[in-house]
Amino acid sequence: MRSRLSQRIEQEQGNNIDLSPLLDVVFILLIFFIVTTVFVKETGIEVDKPKAVSSERLERNVILLAISASGEVMYDGANIGVSGVRATIAHALAKQKKALVIQADKNTSAQLLVDVIDQAKLAGASQINIATKRGS
Repeated sequence: MRSRLSQRIEQEQGNNIDLSPLLDVVFILLIFFIVTTVFVKETGIEVDKPKAVSSERLERNVILLAISASGEVMYDGANIGVSGVRATIAHALAKQKKALVIQADKNTSAQLLVDVIDQAKLAGASQINIATKRGS
């Protein structure tokens, strides 16, 4: 006859749950969510946009540029200036044709906005939009 200790050890070994299939599923889900995540590049600054009655929503897959009130042209958190707009937009459009959205502060000079639009057109941007606040 077996001792009580050996019976107890056998009983505890039989009650274990195999967690390896669960871990496999968790890792597969983790990889799936990482691969399917869409990363949106923000401009890096907050601008005070002008109001417009005729504003409309655009798709999420766009190139964002921001022009601050002090005249800084920002892309992905970096100050690229007017001189960097052409190369930056050309590089972004090389992968996929996207719309360009310029978030210009309402106190930005019109000349600076026109310079940025000119550089974007020279880079090949065909759809250029200016971000506004919905107003009435």
